[in-house]
Amino acid sequence: MSKEKYDPYKGFRQLTGLWEKQMNSLLLSMSDNNEYIKLSNVGLQTHTRYLEMLKRNQEIMASFMNMPTKNDVKNVAKLTIQAEEKIDALEEQIWSLQDSFAAINKENMEFFGELVGITKQMKEELEKNVKELREAKKVKTDLQKLRKELSDLSELKAELQELRQELTEANHLKTELHELKQELDLYKMVENDEAKEKKELELAGATISK
Repeated sequence: MSKEKYDPYKGFRQLTGLWEKQMNSLLLSMSDNNEYIKLSNVGLQTHTRYLEMLKRNQEIMASFMNMPTKNDVKNVAKLTIQAEEKIDALEEQIWSLQDSFAAINKENMEFFGELVGITKQMKEELEKNVKELREAKKVKTDLQKLRKELSDLSELKAELQELRQELTEANHLKTELHELKQELDLYKMVENDEAKEKKELELAGATISK
């Protein structure tokens, strides 16, 4: 015949079971009493108002003493939990991005290689274009100098033409002056001859009168 194990908590469980049944029956009988319900409601409202007043007083005192209240601690805890959740989400995103970067790293390297080649080619073409542009600027400068020289020559040619025209006019004037001088000399000779003839006539008349 097997012996039963001794359970030191068996009697305690039986006792607590009896107490539970008695309390349930007591609460059930009280819940049927309207006066008890009204009294409980009034007491609950009073206790609620007291707790709200105590809460407000605690918040006022905490604000004066620069101490965190229960709500502040609750909000901080809530914000901390939210921050931890966001950090966890960011860590997951970072890990996923790292996986993505590892997957496309090879393609990126090839693309970067092609990009470096294209950049090198573009740099060579740019240097070539810069050289050609400098040569073109030099040619343009030479052309501008040549145009300026041609303009100066044109102005000089115009001045020479003006000088030639003035010389021609001066020659014409010189010729006219020479002709006038000849006419003046001729006129003087005629006057002299006329005066001589007049004098001779006067002399001849004087001789005849004598």
